[in-house]
Amino acid sequence: MQQAVQAFTPVSALSVESRATFIWRVYGHVALAILGFAAIESYLFSSGMANNVLSLMAGTSWLLILGAFLVVGWLGSRVAHTVESKPMQYLALAGVVVAWSIIFVPMLAYAMQTPGVIDSAVGVTLLGTGGLTAVAFITRKDFSFLRGILMWVGVLAIVGIVGSVLFGFELGTWFSVAMIGFAGAAVLYDTSNILHHYPEDRYVGAALQLFASIALMFWYVLRLLMARD
Repeated sequence: MQQAVQAFTPVSALSVESRATFIWRVYGHVALAILGFAAIESYLFSSGMANNVLSLMAGTSWLLILGAFLVVGWLGSRVAHTVESKPMQYLALAGVVVAWSIIFVPMLAYAMQTPGVIDSAVGVTLLGTGGLTAVAFITRKDFSFLRGILMWVGVLAIVGIVGSVLFGFELGTWFSVAMIGFAGAAVLYDTSNILHHYPEDRYVGAALQLFASIALMFWYVLRLLMARD
């Protein structure tokens, strides 16, 4: 969602059959990314490697972790949108999935202490994503105007997170609620781009962007549910 998609022939200008194929490819890759994320998390915790990740993160500044994640996300998005090579696009998608899997380890380890919280967060995230996707598909409205809002709110969120790390104040429940709203707007924006603005050969990049927004929503839904327990 960080940048507008520059396309010579947007998907909206294609035939109905080509648009349908593009959309199926995008959501097929999103599903594979989600399954890959779940598989990586399952392996990390079942093999005990999650403990190594926790130990490593315990001795590392959250600012460095946040910075590394933002860099990986930006590079992955950049490659997926600008590189024509399909292997490189898939590498970018895989890199973002792995990055999210690693950064989620502490959150999931803490959430596992409360039975049912992870399942509830998954359900809420899928329900929210499904609802927003339905809005985009039913209305067929172009939500590209959200780009500027998302950029500014994203910057404010990063400033808030950095400030909380540097000055030790807590980002409370309302921050999680606001970030869920931000992620929801990102899902709506990404879905709109899938319907209107991506070129036909960028279905991997579209999947990457949508997966990242869904993962962000899951993170803050999980954080909100844990704060209630």
